[in-house]
Amino acid sequence: MEILKVSGVNKSFGGLRALNNVNFAVEQGAVHAIIGPNGAGKSTFLNCMIGRLAPDTGTVMFGDISLTGMKPYEINQVGVSRVFQTPEIFADLTLLENVMIPTMAKRDGQFALHAFRRLDQDTEIRDKAYHMLEDVGLADKAEMHSGSLSRGDKRRLELAMCLSQDPKLLLLDEPTAGMSRADTNNTIDLLKRIGDRGITKVIIEHDMHVVFSLAKKVTVLAQGTIIAEGKPEDIKGDPRVQEAYLGGAHL
Repeated sequence: MEILKVSGVNKSFGGLRALNNVNFAVEQGAVHAIIGPNGAGKSTFLNCMIGRLAPDTGTVMFGDISLTGMKPYEINQVGVSRVFQTPEIFADLTLLENVMIPTMAKRDGQFALHAFRRLDQDTEIRDKAYHMLEDVGLADKAEMHSGSLSRGDKRRLELAMCLSQDPKLLLLDEPTAGMSRADTNNTIDLLKRIGDRGITKVIIEHDMHVVFSLAKKVTVLAQGTIIAEGKPEDIKGDPRVQEAYLGGAHL
């Protein structure tokens, strides 16, 4: 069963065609990676999926819901969460407060002006947020200000913020960018651990170690066009991918 289906998406910026008739589908429960060289259109494609950019033509369907034309927060409310390339957290708030905010937004759908006072008094939200921090290994830092975290821990915090919303589809934009190898491996292990929740994951990633450790299916973008799609072992040996992605070198 397809949870996400993209049909005939085109996007141009002036005279530059960033996406060219892209058709893409993700099976429910899958871990699906999107790879490609710099400038291939990966981030543009992801932004079209989550409402940050409107495609010129084409449709994006999440189950039977059309995401085309919806605002980012509306897309989030129907069950699609995104982990950004640069962690988007509230640096002046504690880790616990960071996770409580999206947890409350998911439950209530909106904030009142006195939201932060409500956060302090809401034990249900507080308990769930703390459990999310436990899941990503950050419970011991719950009362720290998040701005002091390492990049790897900021990424884990952002992941906890996404998981607190009980998403059906999680989009990860280079989740290990800028990380050390140790942090990268810890992130891979974390993403594997949350795999049993039934969350479908789409990963945009440059690090082939991450892609081949996690993905069951890989789609390759080059110059705004999908040039290959298949199992990781098939993608590794595809000469079109080697030429487009690494100038002919082997993956």
